[in-house]
Amino acid sequence: MPPVFGQGVIRVSSLTRWLSLAVVLLLAAPGAARAQEGYASDAPVLPPDTASLRTEPQAPLTQDEPLPHPATAVPQSEDGAILDGRVRYGAFLSGPGSLTFIMHHSIMGALGGFFVQGIGKSFSFERSSREAMLAGTLIGAGLGFGASAWWQFHNWVDKPMSYFGIANSAIGGMFAAGFMDMLTRDQSLLTWSALIGAELGAWLTAGLGGGQLPLDDGLLIASGGGWGLIYGALLLAIVHFSGSKIEGKTWVDSLLIAPGIGATALALATMKYNPTPSQIMRANLFGAGVGAVVLALSALVLGGFDQPTPYVLSFLGSAGAITTVSLLWEEAAERPNMALSGSRRSKAYRCVWW
Repeated sequence: MPPVFGQGVIRVSSLTRWLSLAVVLLLAAPGAARAQEGYASDAPVLPPDTASLRTEPQAPLTQDEPLPHPATAVPQSEDGAILDGRVRYGAFLSGPGSLTFIMHHSIMGALGGFFVQGIGKSFSFERSSREAMLAGTLIGAGLGFGASAWWQFHNWVDKPMSYFGIANSAIGGMFAAGFMDMLTRDQSLLTWSALIGAELGAWLTAGLGGGQLPLDDGLLIASGGGWGLIYGALLLAIVHFSGSKIEGKTWVDSLLIAPGIGATALALATMKYNPTPSQIMRANLFGAGVGAVVLALSALVLGGFDQPTPYVLSFLGSAGAITTVSLLWEEAAERPNMALSGSRRSKAYRCVWW
């Protein structure tokens, strides 16, 4: 039997081996975990989708042109939806002034046909006369409707053109009737002349002014017709009360022709000058107001309207008022410029008349 000391040594050696094995296992566990991670990292990985990371260049945003909403965007089609750069007003009407344009020409044609046939038949109530007036009315309305409908279908019509076309139609009819009345007294010929002049006034407005006739041009031409009538009446009154008596026919013919002359003169002026509608209305109001006040005050002070002086003063007063407010009224002064003034003196203001 071995000694006791030897057995103790053997027991200690076994315990040491078991402890050493446990220590080795504890130390090897982290290494195995790291090795497992290493094996996992060596596995092939699918490359990321670069299309989802790529960005496309976008158009820059501007303040003046906001992006249209998809639900309200205007379709740019080639089937007639866009006419003269504007969106059509409907399947039959081309613009907001199309209905007025068609009604104007239809009614004008109907009235022209009625009066042409009525005057030619002396407005007799016989069956043949009534048939002629009815036929003239229907034919005139049909021709006016057809021509105006065709024109507005191929040309965009805005409201200024349709409204000022009515005014220019009246001016053209008055001018043609007054001019022809100086040559003949045939009532049928005078009626045809008035109808042709009215049609020319309307179609010249549509053809030369276009469907997009600017408001300022139409207002300036109409104002020229009105001032032609006013100044024509003042000149006739000056001549009449100066001792040269003017007959009634001369009064009528002159007053019928005067608006056409004024409108033509300012129609030519639109080729060079471009006043704003507010300038035109301001000049009209000042001219009419000053002229009326001077005429009434002069007649009151001088003792009546049967003398030329009130008409002369009214003519000069209204013309001076129009000229003054047209040249010296500076609209920019109502919105003062905040920019710093330079050392060099500049012009006080800039006017559209020069």
